[in-house]
Amino acid sequence: MTTDAPALELAIQYVVDKAALPGRAQLRRWARAALAHDAVATLRIVGVEEGRQLNRDYREKDYATNVLTFEYGGDPMSGDIVLCAPVVAQEAKEQGKSLEAHYAHLVVHGMLHLQGYDHEDEAEATVMEALESFVMMRLGYPDPYLES
Repeated sequence: MTTDAPALELAIQYVVDKAALPGRAQLRRWARAALAHDAVATLRIVGVEEGRQLNRDYREKDYATNVLTFEYGGDPMSGDIVLCAPVVAQEAKEQGKSLEAHYAHLVVHGMLHLQGYDHEDEAEATVMEALESFVMMRLGYPDPYLES
């Protein structure tokens, strides 16, 4: 008996210089690793200005954040994941993590949000963080929630 992996239609948009950013193949690999259902998504990597504007417009928070996920529902599920490159780079440095591992974590995090996972309360956060840790370790990266 074989089981087919969920289908992923993923558009990747770089709005900033992509020289130091993960490539399309890496981003797709990370997104697929967290996927349990068929999905159509856009992964957009932006600068501070766009990241801040989106966070202000949709979350009423006037700062750029590392990742935003916009879930649209449907079958297959669909949505957008926005990563703010300068924020991701700064966080990786502050947390002593490799930039690659931090991007992988945030792509996994965004894909889980797209599938309905959240971290608004402690019980939800525990489930979501456990899934993130499992996927990250399966990808060969350290658990993002362990102190480095």
